[in-house]
Amino acid sequence: MERWLLLVSVVVLVCAMIPVWFSSATKASTGKQDPMMFFPQVSEYSKDCRSVQEQRSSAYHKSGVYVIKPDGYQEPFEVYCNNEFNSGGWTIIQRRTNFQFLFNRPWQDYRDGFGFLSGDFWLGNDKISYITNQAVYELRIDMVLTNGSSFSIKYDAFRITDEFSQFALVHVGTFEGSSEPVITRCPPNMTYKNCSCQPTCGDPSGIQQCIVNCDEIEACVCLDGLLRLGDECVSPSQCGCFIPETNSVITEGGTFFNADCSEQCTCTNDYLTCYSGYQCNNNAACREKDGVRQCYCNDGYEGDGETCDVLYRDCYDVYVAGHTEDGVYTIAPRGWPGSAFRVFCDMTTSGGGWTVFQRHGDGETDFYRNWRSYKYGFGSLKRNFWLGNEQIYYLLNQKSYKLRIDIVNSKGVSLFDEYATFRLGDEDTKYRIVEQGAYTGTAGDGMHYTRGYKFSTFDQDNDECDIHNCAEKHRGAWWYIGLTQCSRCHTGSCTTFKYGSGSCHTLCTISNPNGEYRGGVGQNVFWVYNCYLRLSEMKIRPAS
Repeated sequence: MERWLLLVSVVVLVCAMIPVWFSSATKASTGKQDPMMFFPQVSEYSKDCRSVQEQRSSAYHKSGVYVIKPDGYQEPFEVYCNNEFNSGGWTIIQRRTNFQFLFNRPWQDYRDGFGFLSGDFWLGNDKISYITNQAVYELRIDMVLTNGSSFSIKYDAFRITDEFSQFALVHVGTFEGSSEPVITRCPPNMTYKNCSCQPTCGDPSGIQQCIVNCDEIEACVCLDGLLRLGDECVSPSQCGCFIPETNSVITEGGTFFNADCSEQCTCTNDYLTCYSGYQCNNNAACREKDGVRQCYCNDGYEGDGETCDVLYRDCYDVYVAGHTEDGVYTIAPRGWPGSAFRVFCDMTTSGGGWTVFQRHGDGETDFYRNWRSYKYGFGSLKRNFWLGNEQIYYLLNQKSYKLRIDIVNSKGVSLFDEYATFRLGDEDTKYRIVEQGAYTGTAGDGMHYTRGYKFSTFDQDNDECDIHNCAEKHRGAWWYIGLTQCSRCHTGSCTTFKYGSGSCHTLCTISNPNGEYRGGVGQNVFWVYNCYLRLSEMKIRPAS
């Protein structure tokens, strides 16, 4: 079976350059005037491509784009004239060579025309109507098949009506072909379609058979409601994996559970195998979710429903469950909309059970990043990373958490700050710090000014400093402070940057653990009076 490549040009040949009741017709006619033809009007433009060829100099005898104005049409318009077919003078009304160009269009597009004359296009029914009602026109259709063979067909009297009559095809004339057209006849219960997915008993939705390239899948397909089984189209009940309970067919390799999940059926090689005695885990229930019925683990557990393991909400849950070694574990905070994700758990510092959401210890990972990167997280959990503001938000809003920041200063001294409570708002609030409790520690209270402020990155300037983009100036991302601090004149230090042409320095923060790491130490990474940090690590644990 040949498939149509549809390298198609539908062309109109002017058989007479004037209406057929004039004597200069080049094709024999009855000489009778068709009452539905438009009355001719004098035009300074050629009426069609044959007129272009005959009325103009030899320079106009090449194929290309020309301007015409058919009798009665209000404005002149461009057409593509093909002068290579026998004797030339063909007005191209359609060309289609590329299936990526959309021809599935509404009435208005086909009325007015669309596409590009040098490529794929439809000239427009309104224009075609005016052209074909000037005289008797011959229609030629040229086609090329996928194997490279080509043929043409012609009709000797082609004409359509106007829009009032819905562009009806009133004449087509006698058929003449260069070779016998290829006609595909589909078997019973099938129809020929282009760019369609073939549903089968093994794949009722047709997804596995659906290929993006329409060229590869136009074929005879089953009628709606039927599925392909071998070379035949059958009703779903004739498929081997038909489920009477739901009057549907399950996909090859798919599984079906009955109403109480006591029976499980699996489709293998188009054959349904069922066994009774299936039982949900004690921590699971039989229910339907997203249209699929099976055993689902209860809230707080994860698994396939037959096996359900405890789902940890944070590193403290992991610690309480007996896992006391530092490392990467999987958690899913309450309310988290996505899949469980991996975190680094500090199980040794100050009682253990800390969920680490930031570590910055060298220059291998770039922390000068945009809003999206900080929203979803980046880096390696075993080296440098930011967990992600979305993950941090869901973690902190499960219960009351405390915050701890461990740093190592430029001299190698380990220090810490700890806050009794810590909580963020969601992205709509720009991850604003909505709660920050009492401070204890040795690192200098580096978050003293951050309470109530929004998170900022270089591409989302959410600080309250009208003079500077603090994230850009400090080459980082943080809860930068407001106008009160950034407008003051300070002496130079690692926490400030030069302001103006004088000797003034200014600052947006007293801590910048996500600053750009330069050189052997963190030149833009500081915590209060601790400049050039070697390491910073931020972590949370339930407050009680």
